[in-house]
Amino acid sequence: MEKPCVLVVDDDREIVRAISINLQNEGYRVIVAYDGLMALDAISSQDIHLILLDIMMPRLDGLSATMKIRQDKNIPIIILSAKSEDSDKILGLSMGADDYVTKPFNPMELMARVRSQIRRYMTLGDVNSNGSNIIRTGRLAFDTDARCLTADGVPVRLTATETGIVELLMKNMGRIFSADEIYERVWNETPYSVENTVMVHIRRIREKIEINPREPEYLKVVWGIGYRIEKI
Repeated sequence: MEKPCVLVVDDDREIVRAISINLQNEGYRVIVAYDGLMALDAISSQDIHLILLDIMMPRLDGLSATMKIRQDKNIPIIILSAKSEDSDKILGLSMGADDYVTKPFNPMELMARVRSQIRRYMTLGDVNSNGSNIIRTGRLAFDTDARCLTADGVPVRLTATETGIVELLMKNMGRIFSADEIYERVWNETPYSVENTVMVHIRRIREKIEINPREPEYLKVVWGIGYRIEKI
């Protein structure tokens, strides 16, 4: 089986070199790029399983690159940034990133996040299998074998993280999950101040499945408790 491939994108070549060494020691193949346009070129020509992406770069910044990637790819994206404010993290996640790591970062923590995202992508991101285990509610249908969601019969393009959240909520329809519980089950990590992270992913899913995301019919918030998908 071919080793998973990670694309490392940062205009600081020393950071790229250090991350690349850690990834190679973990057994990953590594491709490097030094700006957003180089990253897009690499994605179009290589089979990539995860992207580590800096925000502040020449020619095309990381957020703009994320938006372009998300037009037709669900490859996991971990943003690397020196900006640590919650508003910066929410913006990055809103643009389509799966995770956000603040510089300077602990190399061991970064590798753990890489492993988690690649594992999720390679198990949840595959929508090519043929399955017949269908969970339905109203306009929505989730194929648990193919891990594919449709709305009105049309496939909904979800990232691997979004697929994990949808799968958890669809398989436990009507049950309320707290943000901490969603994070622990989907990210496979101990939750710590994760409300904003989960909230942004919920909002992105709503935008993809709800006719009116401001008045959701399916993906509901129970204020002060958590989230659930309604049985309709």
